[in-house]
Amino acid sequence: MSVEKLPEGWVLSKFTELMDVQGGTQPPKSEFIAEEKEGYIRLLQIRDFGKKPVPTYIPETKKLKTCREEDLLIGRYGASLGRICTGHEGAYNVALAKVIFPQEFERSYIRYYLESEIFQFPLRLLSRSAQNGFNKEDLGRFDFLLVPLAEQKIIAEKLDTLLTHVDSTKASLEKIPKILNRFRQAVLVTALSIANGKSRDFDRIVKLIDVAEKITDGEHITPKTVDAGIPLLSAKDVQENELLFDNVKYLSNATAEKALSRCSPGKDDILIVSRGATVGRTHLVSTNAKFCLMGSVLLIKLNKNLVLPRFMELVFKNISGQRQLVSASGATAQQAIYIRDVKEFSFNLLSLDEQREIVRRVEQLFSYADTIEKQVNNALARVNNLTQSILAKAFRGELTAQWRAENPELISGDNSAAALLEKIKAERAASTGKKASRKKS
Repeated sequence: MSVEKLPEGWVLSKFTELMDVQGGTQPPKSEFIAEEKEGYIRLLQIRDFGKKPVPTYIPETKKLKTCREEDLLIGRYGASLGRICTGHEGAYNVALAKVIFPQEFERSYIRYYLESEIFQFPLRLLSRSAQNGFNKEDLGRFDFLLVPLAEQKIIAEKLDTLLTHVDSTKASLEKIPKILNRFRQAVLVTALSIANGKSRDFDRIVKLIDVAEKITDGEHITPKTVDAGIPLLSAKDVQENELLFDNVKYLSNATAEKALSRCSPGKDDILIVSRGATVGRTHLVSTNAKFCLMGSVLLIKLNKNLVLPRFMELVFKNISGQRQLVSASGATAQQAIYIRDVKEFSFNLLSLDEQREIVRRVEQLFSYADTIEKQVNNALARVNNLTQSILAKAFRGELTAQWRAENPELISGDNSAAALLEKIKAERAASTGKKASRKKS
C-alpha cells in the first residue's frame, strides 16, 4: 500500500519501529515431565495451540522466555511459519516468537493484522532457512499500518462481528459432507435391503464363493523390488475411489509374471483391504493397467453371468456388508480378513435386471450427492478466501470509511496515528536511554 492511498489519519511505519519480537528458549528434553509440579512451568509448543495439545512441564528458571494468555505468538518456521498462537500461559520454545507491542495498541487489531496477508505474504517470501525462521532484522523490513487508536478499536470490533459470521458459515458447510455420507449410506441401506437379508420367495441367499471365479490375495513376502517396472500396491494404495500409483514399489517383469500367475487384478475385479486400520475398504478396479498386490489386499474375480461387479461393490460398501467383513476380521489390535472368511460372505442374490436397476438408482442418487458436495467444497473455498478478503478491506480502511467521516476529531491532531507514532518513538527512546544509563552505573 502506497502512502498516497492511505486513509486519512493513517501512517505507514516499519514493524520494528513500533514493535519487537522475542524468540523462545529450548530446554533439554531430559528436563521434560508430563505432570504439573511445584517449581515447574508449562512449556508451550506449536502443538499445544491445536486440537491435540500435549502438556509438558520444565523447571522454572529466569532464563526462560514466558508469555501470558493474552500474548500473541508467531510460529517461526516450517509448516507453522506465520501461525498466530494465543490463549496459553507458560514458557514458550524456540519454534515461537512473542510479539511485544505498545500498551496503547488495541490487541485484537494487532492480532488481525498479523493474520492478514499484509504480514503473512512477506513472511512466506523470506529466503532464510526454514529451520532458522525469521528474526527481528527480517521484520524490520516489513511495513506496518499504524491507525489511530480509536479506529483500531472500531476495526477490531467490526472484524470480530464479520469473522464470527464467516466462522459460523464455515462450520455449517463443514458439516454437510458428513450429512451427505450418511445420505449415501441410507441410499445403500434402502436399495440393498433386499440384497442383504430381506429375501423374497424368488430370491436366494448365496455365499461369495458361489458367484466368484477366484478369491485370492497378494504376495505374503515382499518380493525384490526395482526402480521401474510393474507397480506393487499395498493396502495404503487402495482407496475407495482410486488406486494410488505415485509412491509404490516396482517389480521386474520376471518377478511380476510369477506374482500375476496367482493374483492378477484386472478391470471390474474387486479389491478388499484385509489388514490394518482400513480393513474392509473396497475398491472396484476401473483401470486396464497391469499391477501386482501385496498380501494386505484381497482380490475377487466375479462370475459376471451371476453378479454385476458394481452391484457387488455396493453390497460390500453397504453398512451391513461392512459389518460382515469387519466382524470376520476379529477384535484384535491387528485386524485381518482371511480368504476363508470372505468366501463365506453371504448376501441376497437378485436377478441381473434387478441388479442393474439398483445400480442405476444408486448411481443417480450418488451423482446428486456428489454434485452437492462439489458445490459445498467450492463454497468452502470461497469462505476460506473471504476471511482474507475481509481483512484486506479492513486494512484498506474500507470498513471504517463512514466512521472516519463521522468522527474526524478521533483521527486528527493528538488522536492521529502520526501523533501516536511520535509518542511511541519518544517512549522507546526514553526507555532505551534508561537502560543505557543503568548499564553505565
